[in-house]
Amino acid sequence: MALIKGKKEKLAIVPKQKTEAIAQRPYELWSDMDQLFDRFRSNFDELFWEPRAGLMTSSDYRTPLMDVVDHGDKYEMHVEMPGIKKEDINIEVTPTMVEISAEHEETSENKGKNWLRQERSSTNFYRSLELPEELKTGNIEAELKDGVLTLSLPKAEPKPKFESTKVRIK
Repeated sequence: MALIKGKKEKLAIVPKQKTEAIAQRPYELWSDMDQLFDRFRSNFDELFWEPRAGLMTSSDYRTPLMDVVDHGDKYEMHVEMPGIKKEDINIEVTPTMVEISAEHEETSENKGKNWLRQERSSTNFYRSLELPEELKTGNIEAELKDGVLTLSLPKAEPKPKFESTKVRIK
């Protein structure tokens, strides 16, 4: 029940309308908001990135796991790409960014006396990383071993830092 003020300054008791759109408890609202944000975060990359390859959408690509180590004079990058042949990997490097993509299709066919079974699978990887320091793009080494792509990315020569010296007045 709720109290509502009438036109002639009288109070009247009116039954409260049931609202089903509002959650009954605060934690239900939090749960709904969490679900909304989870959906937003899962689709966030699709809002800002369009893949280069034809009509594929970003959801058609897998994001491989990556480790990057800074050795001072170079970065070393390890990217997990299981089942991918080195011929199927494309690596593009700019002075500040590394972009790795791969497209791999596999077809298997089994024949019997009165039957034929053919299966196809497709795997697409895409990963890019912007680095904080410039690279020597001509000296990059790449190796694929046991499904792990290892990149050695030497840093560009450090620019001379501005040095200051205290000057004493005589």
